[in-house]
Amino acid sequence: MNLWSRVNAFFARLFSGEPQAGRFESGSKFSLSGWVGTAPHVWPSRDYLVYVPRGHTRWKRAPLLVLCHGCKQTPEELAQGTRVTALADRTGCVVLLPRQKDTANAWRCWNWFDARTAAGHGETAIVAAQIRAVIRKYRLDRKRVAVAGMSAGGALAAAVGVRYPRLIRSVAVHSGLACGAASSAMSALPVMQNGPDTDVAAIGAQARAAAGAERMQVPLLAIHGDGDRVVAPLNATALVRQYLALNGLAATSTLPTPASETHTTLPGGRVETVREWMRDGLLIARLVTVSQLGHAWSGGDATLAYNDAAAPDATTLVGRFLGDGLS
Repeated sequence: MNLWSRVNAFFARLFSGEPQAGRFESGSKFSLSGWVGTAPHVWPSRDYLVYVPRGHTRWKRAPLLVLCHGCKQTPEELAQGTRVTALADRTGCVVLLPRQKDTANAWRCWNWFDARTAAGHGETAIVAAQIRAVIRKYRLDRKRVAVAGMSAGGALAAAVGVRYPRLIRSVAVHSGLACGAASSAMSALPVMQNGPDTDVAAIGAQARAAAGAERMQVPLLAIHGDGDRVVAPLNATALVRQYLALNGLAATSTLPTPASETHTTLPGGRVETVREWMRDGLLIARLVTVSQLGHAWSGGDATLAYNDAAAPDATTLVGRFLGDGLS
C-alpha cells in the first residue's frame, strides 16, 4: 500500500468511526547496566513485542501491561496461551512482551537467579529500559504501568517491581519466585524445590528504604497451584512476604494473618483459596492458591505447553486485580 492509499485508509477509518484493529509491533532495547553475570558475553539488549489494542489512539494515554514469558516459551506463545490480546482489546491497555535470547539462556529462561538481575541490573534493567521506551513511543500513562509474568518470567516481574517501585504500579506473578530468592545460579534448582535460600522479606524492606518513599505502594497478585512440582508453592508464600515488606509491613519469617480468606469450589472440583493483606485500608497483596493445578497458566490455552484450561482464568484474575490500572 502506497502513502496516498494509507492516508485515504486513515481518513476513511477516522470519519467512519471504525476502530483500528489490534496489531503486534516489534522492537529492541539496550541497557548499559544490562550485562548478565551468568552470560557476560551476551550484548545487553533484548527484543520485544508490543500488542497495540483495538481502537488505540495516541490522543488518549493508555496504561501499559508488561508480560514476561517463562522458560521454553516465546512472547507469541504467552500471548496466545493467556489470551492477553482479548484483555487488552477490552481494557485498552498496551501490552509489552519482552523476548529472551537463546544465547542468554539455552532454555529461554529469564536469568532471575543472576545476582546482577536480582539487584536491579542485568535483565531487570533491560526490561525497565523497554518499559520506558514503549511509554515514550506510544505516549502511555506513566502512572499506570503493571508488570506480570509466568514462572521465570514471574520471577523477573517480581524483581522489576522490587527494584523499580517508582516505575511500576502493580505486579502479578503466576507460578514464580521472589526477587533474589536464589543466592547464586547454582542454587536456583534447589530454591525452586525448597524455597528461598536468602531473606527475601529483608530484600523487600531494603528496597523500600532505598526508594525513600514511606507511603509507596506496589501491590502484588500471586497465583500458584498447590500441585506445582516445578516451582514449589512455598515460593509464593515467600514472594508475598517480600511484597508485604516492600509495602511497609514489618519483615517477618512467616506469613502474617491475612485480613480476609475465602475458599471457593470451582467447576470441575478445584478449590480456589484467596487470601488478602491490607495496609492503611489498601490492598497490598493477594495470594490465590489453586488446588490440583500444576506448573501452568490457569485457564490458559491447553494446546500450548504450560497452560491449563481449567478454572480459574488467571488472565481474568490479573485484569480484575489491576483494576483501575488497566481501565
